[in-house]
Amino acid sequence: MNPRVTPANSERRLNGAETADPRIQQAAWVARCVGRGSAAPLTPRDLSALATFLHRQSLSRGAVAFREGDPASRVWIVRSGHVELSVGVGDERTVIEIRHAGDVDGDIQFLLGKPLPYTGRATDDVELLYLRTEDFEHLMSEHRALARRWLASIAGRLDASQGRIMELLGKTLTEQTARLLLDEASSSVVPLPQRTLAAMLGVRRPSLNRVLKRLEREGLIEMRYAAIEILDAEGLYKKARGERGS
Repeated sequence: MNPRVTPANSERRLNGAETADPRIQQAAWVARCVGRGSAAPLTPRDLSALATFLHRQSLSRGAVAFREGDPASRVWIVRSGHVELSVGVGDERTVIEIRHAGDVDGDIQFLLGKPLPYTGRATDDVELLYLRTEDFEHLMSEHRALARRWLASIAGRLDASQGRIMELLGKTLTEQTARLLLDEASSSVVPLPQRTLAAMLGVRRPSLNRVLKRLEREGLIEMRYAAIEILDAEGLYKKARGERGS
């Protein structure tokens, strides 16, 4: 007789401990990206349905995943690599955000019936997972626990974006730069070139370079080719907060 499915053993199945099926493991990873089991435990049926509708896409550096103004026809999840979200072109280009592994996009625009407000471009080799919006809508309507997780994920992302905007209001360029470096660091390294960081801050590259050189002289960071290493995270955090003596 099969064991009774409970929230606890269902979650063990979600983390891949009880299945070798790569499609189920992939779906379990997506489920964890949008929430944890304590809020809405998923059943094997939920996970199997998610696995059925997930697709993969590979992008090389510089390739476009979606363009500003496109209809929201897919819900994207970054599996690996980084996707730059930007508006405008050339000198008028502004980088809104960088999507990392586990980040989701396209669901909010689909639910609101709006086109995509930015272009998504791979900054390195990228693996994407995606759901067609008709499949996403089916999953949300037929699988209550999955819908609960996904809506909580949307609320969390919107709250984080609002918090980031509020945190940057009235900040100096040095404080904004320090905060951005801390936010974008992965294992103490920010894998982004200065032109991208400048676009994210909405400033010219020479202005950013002056700030970065000052932070480097203070021993907080080390500039590399197309990357920045954080040497003193605590000191950089104090700089981001504008604390005296920083």
